[in-house]
Amino acid sequence: MLQRSITLRYFLGLVPGKRRFGPYRFLPVFFCIGGVMEWIMINVRIGKETFYDVYRRKRSEREYQQKVADGFIVMNEPTAK
Repeated sequence: MLQRSITLRYFLGLVPGKRRFGPYRFLPVFFCIGGVMEWIMINVRIGKETFYDVYRRKRSEREYQQKVADGFIVMNEPTAK
């Protein structure tokens, strides 16, 4: 465990800006990772849908269910003949 800690500390020490920025020197890396993740969620299709397609569909379903629950939309029941 100690060896792993020393190795990790060594690699973290290789990142420039330790004196000037301190722990905030890693922010650009995580910012870029977040941007790439967002791009993948919007543009990469898994099957026939992207993550954003699923999000929009679920939001639309929730809005419809809320309107039904509030009584704005009345479900038509089939009439007996």
